[in-house]
Amino acid sequence: MYNNILVPIDGSATSQKALEEAVRLARLTGGRLRLLHIVDPLEHLSGFETAAVYLRDMQPALVQAGEELLEKAKAGVNAPDLTVETELFEGTGGRVSDMIIDRAKNWGADLIVLGTHGRRGIERVMMGSDAEQVVRLAPVPVLLVRHRD
Repeated sequence: MYNNILVPIDGSATSQKALEEAVRLARLTGGRLRLLHIVDPLEHLSGFETAAVYLRDMQPALVQAGEELLEKAKAGVNAPDLTVETELFEGTGGRVSDMIIDRAKNWGADLIVLGTHGRRGIERVMMGSDAEQVVRLAPVPVLLVRHRD
């Protein structure tokens, strides 16, 4: 059924809820999890730093923070019966949704479990929705999990 479950995480409460749901599914199906964190350089550039500053200071810090996030999430799974892998992917710009879909295809995911903020109206128009794009374009089923405060 769902042997390979991809879970993109960004450290938010929403992605934590998605991870919890993915763990429940993996236990039911005997599947394995891959926790994915994408380092997107364009998200963190202000335009004031030089390329040298970015490569020397910012990029290594973003990668280290991403690795720490993945290890913390993996340790928090607390399910010794599950296989949990991590992947840090360094993007080169472009939509995060496209990178998630690419990583899902590359790994052979059967399911993507993704947190969503459930934005509506003008907020959704202004912010965009990577989750919506993943649902529209993914070659496998996508489970959206919304965090309720």
